[in-house]
Amino acid sequence: MMENSMDTEKVTLDLNRRFSAPLPDYYKRRIIFWLDEDREFEDKLDEIPLRNAQLVRLTGRNAFAIKKLIGHDDPYSNFLIYCPISYEKLDDNWLLDVQLYSEEFRADLVSIWMDEMHIPSSQALRKLVRAYRKFFNAKDRRSRIAGLQGTVNTPAQLHLAVMTAICGLKSSQPAAILRAVLKAGLSMESNSLYAELVSYGAKDAFWAMVAQATGYSEVDIDLGALACHLLMTACTRTMNADNLAGLERYVSLPHQAWCFDLVSDWLHSDEKQGLYAVARHVEEALRLHDRFMQMQVSELADTECFPCVNECILEKIMQDVSHQIIDADAIAGIVEKRRTCVWYDAVSAYYDGLMQVANMQRFFTEHAAGFHTVEARNIWKEYTTDYYRMDGYYRQFHLCYAQSIRIFKEHLNDLFSKVAEQVEGLYVHWFLEKLGENWTKAIEDDLRNHGRILEVPQQTEFYESNVRATDSNVVVIISDALRYEVAASLTEQLRRETQSKIELTAMQGIFPTITKFGMAALLPHKKLTVEERANGTLAVLADGIPTDSSYREKVLRAANPNSIVIKCEDVIGKTAEQLRAETNGKEVVYIYHDTIDAASHASDSMVFPACETAIQELKTLIRHATNKLNRTHVFVTGDHGFLYTFKPLKEDSKIDKTSFNQMDVEYGRRYAIMREGAAPDYLMPVRFMDGNTGLTAFTPRESMRIKMQGGGLNFVHGGVSLQELCVPLIAYHRLRNEYKEYQRHRSKYDTKPVTISLLSASRKISNMIFSLNFYQREAVGDNRCAQTYNLSFTDEYGKPISDTQKIIADKTGESNQDRTFRCTFNLKQLKYSSTATYYLVIADEQGLMMPQREEFHIDIAFAVDEFDFFS
Repeated sequence: MMENSMDTEKVTLDLNRRFSAPLPDYYKRRIIFWLDEDREFEDKLDEIPLRNAQLVRLTGRNAFAIKKLIGHDDPYSNFLIYCPISYEKLDDNWLLDVQLYSEEFRADLVSIWMDEMHIPSSQALRKLVRAYRKFFNAKDRRSRIAGLQGTVNTPAQLHLAVMTAICGLKSSQPAAILRAVLKAGLSMESNSLYAELVSYGAKDAFWAMVAQATGYSEVDIDLGALACHLLMTACTRTMNADNLAGLERYVSLPHQAWCFDLVSDWLHSDEKQGLYAVARHVEEALRLHDRFMQMQVSELADTECFPCVNECILEKIMQDVSHQIIDADAIAGIVEKRRTCVWYDAVSAYYDGLMQVANMQRFFTEHAAGFHTVEARNIWKEYTTDYYRMDGYYRQFHLCYAQSIRIFKEHLNDLFSKVAEQVEGLYVHWFLEKLGENWTKAIEDDLRNHGRILEVPQQTEFYESNVRATDSNVVVIISDALRYEVAASLTEQLRRETQSKIELTAMQGIFPTITKFGMAALLPHKKLTVEERANGTLAVLADGIPTDSSYREKVLRAANPNSIVIKCEDVIGKTAEQLRAETNGKEVVYIYHDTIDAASHASDSMVFPACETAIQELKTLIRHATNKLNRTHVFVTGDHGFLYTFKPLKEDSKIDKTSFNQMDVEYGRRYAIMREGAAPDYLMPVRFMDGNTGLTAFTPRESMRIKMQGGGLNFVHGGVSLQELCVPLIAYHRLRNEYKEYQRHRSKYDTKPVTISLLSASRKISNMIFSLNFYQREAVGDNRCAQTYNLSFTDEYGKPISDTQKIIADKTGESNQDRTFRCTFNLKQLKYSSTATYYLVIADEQGLMMPQREEFHIDIAFAVDEFDFFS
């Protein structure tokens, strides 16, 4: 007898308790049949004393005698009839009539297990428990069954329960079981879960479940082939089956919905990386990359489960761009659709880079006629309101390009390099060249005669026009080489992230646009002068005081004794108490920041990443200025801008300095300061300072450079291009809650996420696959920030009945038509009632807002129930 059997003491207690219990109505005695087909207690009967009943044993030859005993000889006594016999036919059981009105008792191991797991004691279930005897022989495995959600009342449910327990799951869902097995590996020899299914006798049940759910029923079963079948069948939900010709053996259209639901749920679960490995196996086994490359981008756009779909789409778009076929709207549309897909992050650098290509192409189309404005002030206005965007697109593209190199997907990287060449041509040889020609012609006379552009705010007027003119205490943050387009990005983020009033304007930087001149121009002064130093360089003086970094506080205090200069690292590194003690009574605080220009000294390739770093650092400095220093007015500006091209200019874009004739005093790649009388070839004259220095200045036209030894061919400044000369000025005014300005215009200044609404009028669904239109109510900008929403359908109890779609609401267009989205939903394979109410749920991804719920009704004539497995 097995050591796990119930002991005789417990059996005795149970039997005596039952015989002592009150009789049912109309019964005068109790007869109990002890069923023990496995004869586990046959040799223990003498150890079981009964207080109020007689024990008789069925031997197979004494049924008539027992029937006579209990029916005729002793019709009033309680009897325990021990029955170790199993009858093949009911007619063979002479005591059947007695058994039908009597009670049953079992004390065998299977009964104990079933009772322990709360499984009803039906003949079919007992037979199945015996079949799974090896599995149930361990208490921890029985505990897993007992702890499962739901009940086990049928053999099908018991099959699922055993497979669920083997897979370590909590709920008996066929999709979850299949997912767990595939996630454990597609090799049947090394898959540990599949090995357990085989070991415990659940293999046949597993494949029966698979066949019924997915339609996969190959004679030579294989997990790899099953994965192919599952994903390809799911794929037909979003891809025309005609494109899968030759793969019909892996597709079962009647099982499409179930397979799609499984894959979709897996895609959007925390276990999606397991699906990634499975999908990659299927791609390789079926050579899907080659097949998908034969399809149109539009035919691939809706399929999410295969990572190679992204790679195929990117390859095809990059090939078009490298051949100068750039459909900006098509690129924007496909990026919009793909960026909500699960595998997007792995290739986002390529998609985001192509989005910048689309932006650049749109800009080119808008300005295809070129740049022909005559007045310099009007070109200045056009640059600060429109043209600067092209500099931003170029910078963002190269940030993506740098990120793609770190990802290193060899074939995509090769194609992306060709895209970069097209971007270079569009930016350098069209934008910089054409705009530079227009700008140079417009400013030539002003620079020659006045050394500045008339009717444009000047950097030299910054202190008087802004710092001195401000009634309250101010903080001035000067970021070396802060270009206008970078400041525009900073301004947009500040408007979205802070409670403030912000204005972005521009000043013409002093020539040459290099640090020592620009920093001097931002200090208070009546007159700037230069002097030649012994080392052959020029020094800039403000009212006779040097403006080197160690003298700047002295210059400030000459204009206002209550002034102080603080290093950027001190603002961040010191506590609020320390900084307030240091700045107590100081009306003007200058903070110097140097991230962009410093990066250029390390490597030209670090300049654009440094711009992103600078934006974050400047936001931090502004927060410290308003919180630690308790100031409400902050100015952010720069000393100069810069020109940057990813590839160095060719030799024919550089100017030789042989015509300088040793009359140069100081020069860089974009400027030359020379003795009076100098006439260098190919350079444009600029009146230097006030014209009384005995020196004259020159600059290359457009984006050309002066030949010099050393690096610095990509990142340059000192010249008069709009990118160098246009110095940004951000006036930041923090609005405290108690301010009247804030109280009057609260809705204007409070930052809120944009919201979305359902645009489609109908609230009735009549197909398992359907699309709905949505619109973004507000444009992103100022005090409206982007938000990501998840959309799905549920029943009245909140149970999901569809896949989940995502909307990234970050549209900036003013037109409602530019802020629309279209989402396609797939209902799960369930039975839907035309009278029930279902809900579209729109929830923000962070869970910060109450979800929106829209009532819908579903009327689908051929909707089906969920599978009843093993039926």
